[in-house]
Amino acid sequence: MIGVGTTMSAGFAPGQSLGDDVIVRIGDRVVLGRGSHIVGHRSIDIGDDVYTGPYVYITDQNHSYADPEMPIGRQWPTNQAVRIGAGSWLGTGAVILPGADIGENVVVAAGSIVRGTIPDRCVVAGMPARVVRQWSEADGWVPPIPNQGVAATMDEAELEELAELFGLRADQIGPR
Repeated sequence: MIGVGTTMSAGFAPGQSLGDDVIVRIGDRVVLGRGSHIVGHRSIDIGDDVYTGPYVYITDQNHSYADPEMPIGRQWPTNQAVRIGAGSWLGTGAVILPGADIGENVVVAAGSIVRGTIPDRCVVAGMPARVVRQWSEADGWVPPIPNQGVAATMDEAELEELAELFGLRADQIGPR
């Protein structure tokens, strides 16, 4: 699903030859929030089941500043591939910069600016984005998620019913 006012582009101008490689790949069941922008010049790969809030900006290109005597807008830009792993959520106003490699099932907090490599199953926040919570097979969420949300107020029968509705196990609904 693509929200109202979302733009996607590949290359500099209409009719520009981009070769045979795919520039922007959007997986299955992706939801792009309204007013979001995807600007690809080299490679942007968005995995399956990625959701974004509104006004998210994803690009694989940035201005260069190699020559301090030349106006920045006249210098040739630099490109670095971007990957957003399957199952991730990008919060409102997140900015994904060139070279970002976001793992699977990652939450990017609203307003965060992401660059570099982000591991699987974590929450990142800030400018630049840093890991603030990560899943560990041995310990669960580190630091732990406090009891909150609907699941924390449900009895076992209600939890099982809700889980069945979504095709999940009760322990996948939320913290207890």
